[in-house]
Amino acid sequence: MESAVVGVVVVVVFLLLLLRSGMRVINEVERGVVFRFGKALPGHRQPGITFLIPVADRMRKVNVQVATLPIRTQEGITRDNVSVKVDAVVYYRVTDPARATIEVQDYAFAVGQVAQSSLRSIIGKSDLDDLLSDRERLHEGLALMIDSPAAGWGIHIDRVEIKDVQLPESLKRSMSRQAEAERERRARVITADGEFQAAQQLANASRIMADTPEAMQLRLLQTVVEVAAEKNSTLVMPFPVELLRYFDRAARNLDAAPTPTPETPETQTATATDRSAPADAS
Repeated sequence: MESAVVGVVVVVVFLLLLLRSGMRVINEVERGVVFRFGKALPGHRQPGITFLIPVADRMRKVNVQVATLPIRTQEGITRDNVSVKVDAVVYYRVTDPARATIEVQDYAFAVGQVAQSSLRSIIGKSDLDDLLSDRERLHEGLALMIDSPAAGWGIHIDRVEIKDVQLPESLKRSMSRQAEAERERRARVITADGEFQAAQQLANASRIMADTPEAMQLRLLQTVVEVAAEKNSTLVMPFPVELLRYFDRAARNLDAAPTPTPETPETQTATATDRSAPADAS
């Protein structure tokens, strides 16, 4: 009787150990792909506790979180013959754990190699200005090029971004001089436009003051007030230009008037003869 009880206990313990050996826990961020005698079972195991047949089943866990894969710096020549070095980063996640496990040996390494070749291809098809300013379009094209083969592996490319574009030092100096010249051109244009607008406003003000002489007097008094506010010991009074023009016109009128000649005794006699001649004729 005691031997039977011991046998039952041994069997129960063996079954418990066998059951324990077949129990697996899958985390929330993982999915399980089960192979039974080397053949993959359809579908995948969800997070939680799952049971495997000892000896017959093997399970491989696949992380389904978004993974970040940096792309090594790739050197290439752009379409406009500029040598550049570009590095990027790929964000991807596994959508089909079974295909990611079966179709490709190391899907992370495979995605990295496809990303490097696609990045070199993008560099050769793009201009330097596109790499520096139009990166959103390049990101979309690069993501599409990587996603095409990765979709067959059960992997989805979320996003691809170009992190940095390294330029030769000589090209950096040339671009710096170009930017400086462009800023100088803008400064000159803005200065000239300001002077043009100021000249227009001065012309409008001069026409208003010409039509309204009182405005000139008010402007004169305002200038005197502004000068007197500085508490200077010397006050400069501007002389009106119109007064100078008045004196100038008066001087010209005096020069144009005929100058009377002084009368001599002979001139007075001739004048008296001319006056008496009509009387004698009468």
